[in-house]
Amino acid sequence: MKILTVGGGGREHAIITALSRSPKVDKLYAAPGNGGISALAECFPVKATDIDGIVDLAKKLNPDYVFVAPDDPLVMGMVDKLNEAGFKTFGPKANAAILEGSKVFSKALMKKYGIPTAEYETFTDADKAIAYIKEKNSYPAVIKCDGLALGKGVIIAENEEQAENAVKSMLLDGKFGKSGSEIVIEEYLTGPEVTVLVFTDGKTVKPMISSMDHKRAYDDDKGLNTGGMGTVAPNPLYTHEKQAECMEKIFLPTIRAMEKEGRPFKGCLYFGLMLTPKGAKVIEYNCRFGDPETQVVLPLLETDLVDIIEAVWEEKLDSLDVKWSGDSCACVVMASGGYPEKYDTGKEIGGLDEKGQCPAHKDVCVYHAGTKLENGKYLTSGGRVLGVTATDETLQGALDKAYAAVKDISFEKAHYRTDIGKRALAKA
Repeated sequence: MKILTVGGGGREHAIITALSRSPKVDKLYAAPGNGGISALAECFPVKATDIDGIVDLAKKLNPDYVFVAPDDPLVMGMVDKLNEAGFKTFGPKANAAILEGSKVFSKALMKKYGIPTAEYETFTDADKAIAYIKEKNSYPAVIKCDGLALGKGVIIAENEEQAENAVKSMLLDGKFGKSGSEIVIEEYLTGPEVTVLVFTDGKTVKPMISSMDHKRAYDDDKGLNTGGMGTVAPNPLYTHEKQAECMEKIFLPTIRAMEKEGRPFKGCLYFGLMLTPKGAKVIEYNCRFGDPETQVVLPLLETDLVDIIEAVWEEKLDSLDVKWSGDSCACVVMASGGYPEKYDTGKEIGGLDEKGQCPAHKDVCVYHAGTKLENGKYLTSGGRVLGVTATDETLQGALDKAYAAVKDISFEKAHYRTDIGKRALAKA
């Protein structure tokens, strides 16, 4: 079997690594891929958002499946175009990917079908939005762009001034372009956050192992929000009781709601959840695998990922037993100094072998997020550079292994958090 994966980050490296373990796979391709991915897959310099370019590439390579991993091409309708060209795919069509593509759509869906989420209102008029904020007079307040904004379209305002500035930046200044032409203002939920990814064929839901992300740039959850500085799985706060509650009140109702709306969701659906004192509530949906959650979830998957892809495509997920390891997994992100703001690239990475792995630590997997391979050397090419990942029977063991490898990998101004998993260990 030949599989083409669209994307070029740490998530895609984790997906391709899982696919490479399948005895069914003969050849892996990636577009655009990255330095680390090139050790497992033949890479082609086609941007993940170039729909016509990816369709043309698929026609040349004739893969058995195309796995569309990032949000932008899914929301733009890449799966639709690939299906029209006769290719089997993994990932939702555009009319289902709108769950992530439009916050306004997803909030309205939750309201219509009684899926628990924060109270909210939507606005296109700045004056009306500011009047609503003043009337509510409740802080922190959460202000979100309707559309995709590279994970930066959510502002948590601590006071009226910050809230007004957020509204103006989105609706008047056009800071987020079209994505910010409509906004959602919602109540601030409290409680621990949990991420749960699920496989779904539009009818059946098979949840993956839960995870805990670490969004802030610095230790003790300080600094700016990032794409994620590390993750651990499973999340100890996500008990069997919570699993049952989420399946009954959130996961299945969401999939059924999408089917009723004529938008069946096939692929991986990401649930960002808040375990509030009043029960679990949805913070956000993503229409794909999360990053860096994928890096700690897929290493715990014992079922062949290709079997799951086929079952989702054929809508036979109900007949597949998806098995998971009982181990723990931890991922520590090594980022460029200055990330998520200004940072330099092109720095040589030390401590990696020709396959982009850390030879001194055989049981650690280094997932490449922002790297390129030039003249046999790995160089930094993004903000998040590497996801150093390890599994063990215990979370502490997994963290010890990951951090030991981090110490043996180096590049100029490398930055990483030293407290990944600390909150999880305290709750375990």
